[in-house]
Amino acid sequence: MLNPTLDYRWLRHSFALAEDAKSRGIHPFAAVLVDANGEILLEQINGYLPDLDMTGHAERLIMTQASKLYRPDFLNQCTLYVSAEPCAMCAGAIYWAGVGRVVYGLSETRLKALTGNHPENPTLALPCRIVFESGQRTTEVHGPLLEAEAEQVQHGAW
Repeated sequence: MLNPTLDYRWLRHSFALAEDAKSRGIHPFAAVLVDANGEILLEQINGYLPDLDMTGHAERLIMTQASKLYRPDFLNQCTLYVSAEPCAMCAGAIYWAGVGRVVYGLSETRLKALTGNHPENPTLALPCRIVFESGQRTTEVHGPLLEAEAEQVQHGAW
């Protein structure tokens, strides 16, 4: 169920983190993991640089941290806020870690329209909902939300 006050707050926080990453020359993506009480557990920006790690997406990196710190039954009560829709790789990481809820800003379709065929972002046309629906546990998804704001973060980066 969508909680606009809380969800928009943390989603906008992910946008601010992504904007900060962009200002430092890093791909403008970010993720924020929030517990059932609305408290931030972890934050992560894109990790492509400095090693040119094509798997260094914010969601994948934060899920690696989260799965080392917390068990799936705890993460099932948490929400991951992401500036853009998780790609198939990231949706898989979110699923395997056990996060129960995802809220994202920019859709994968709109991201692809912005980035084109950029070699550092070969966007997959596979909605995260399809990845989650293929699993054995439920992952609640809300998005795209505040998409115009999320899109603004990407301007000038590609």
